[in-house]
This record gives sequence, structure tokens and C-alpha cells, in this order.
Amino acid sequence: MKKQFNYLVLLIITLLSGCSGGEIYTKSDFSDVTKNHKKVAILPFTVSYDAKSISKDFTVEAAKKAEKEESLIFQQNIYAQFLKRQAQGKYTVVFQDVDDTNAILQRNGISYDNVTSFTKNEIANKLGVDAVISGTIRKSKPMSTTGAVVMTFLVGFGGNTNRVDISMVLHDGKDGNLLWKYDNDKGSGLGGSPESLAKSLMNNISKNFPYQKEN
Repeated sequence: MKKQFNYLVLLIITLLSGCSGGEIYTKSDFSDVTKNHKKVAILPFTVSYDAKSISKDFTVEAAKKAEKEESLIFQQNIYAQFLKRQAQGKYTVVFQDVDDTNAILQRNGISYDNVTSFTKNEIANKLGVDAVISGTIRKSKPMSTTGAVVMTFLVGFGGNTNRVDISMVLHDGKDGNLLWKYDNDKGSGLGGSPESLAKSLMNNISKNFPYQKEN
């Protein structure tokens, strides 16, 4: 039994290690456009669940509430990951405290539900930052099945029981133009919970995220 368990864990790790790290785009003149950037804000990501995959007992209202809560948790966790690397002197910019970001957005009538109605440069101007990070997280369903929980407990990732696709984008605060983008639509290789997803995302983009100081 123990040998079978160890083999299962090894198999899971092997499969996950072979997952794609996603696709990355960087604007060709990024360095010139961002040479005066000092501060970047992280917006709450848009989280959505596949309605066909979630339990019938999980109402639309409950799903929307869970999506919003997961979005804010992920925002806090991705900020913590950036902050950790910022403290190590890896970036040429600082990241606005997400509590400040959300408070300023709320004062200006910008919420999770209507944020897409505003342009990125409008949001950046309200926040007083040079660029904004945003994105989408698409999950087949909330983390609820026993199998998925066991998978997360073992190796820190959600299994095939919960497909996770993520897109992360960076827009210039001056004109709203796209500066950088990361896409992982393979549905694997990323964590299922907001905490593990943030760590997995940063591991995937750590060498390619811009604003990095030259050694």
C-alpha cells in the first residue's frame, strides 16, 4: 500500500512537471515606453466557473459570491508574491498595496462588477500609478471534490478534476496599451486554490516578467 502511494505521488509530480509554462508576449519597445515607470497596481482578477461543471446545489448567486471572494484572495496572494521579489531587489518598480488599490477604486465607484466598463488608463489615473496588472482566471468548478482536495494536499496543485486557465496582462497607465501578457490555457500546471495558483503563476513568469533589474 505504501509503495502504491509513493508511486502515485511520484506519478503526479512527474505529470505536473511536464506541463507547459504558458505563452508570453512583451511589447517590442517595452524598455523605452516604461523607462519612467515607478509604481504598478494589481487589480482583482476576474474569476469564473464553468456552469456546466459545478453542482446543481451551487446557485448562481453563490457562484458569483465565491468568484468575487476568490478574486480578492488571489489579488492579495499575487501581491504578496510580487512584494517578496520586490524585497529581494528584483524589480525597478514598486507595487501599490492592494488594500489601497481597492479603497481608491471603491471611492471612485469602480467595483469588481463594473471594472470592465473603465479603460485601463482611466483606472491607472484614478490610482495614480504608471501601469496596471489585471487578468482572468477560468476554473471548471470550485475546489470541492475529495480527489481534488487530496491532489492539492499532496503536491499543492489542483488535478484534472478542476481545470484552471489563467491570463495575466500589464497595461500602460498613460495610454492603456498592452505592454505584456501571459496566457496559460492548458488547464494544468497551475494550482487550484488562490494561494497555490499565485505561487504557481509566479514560478512560471518569474524569469519573464518585465521591470526586472539588470544584474
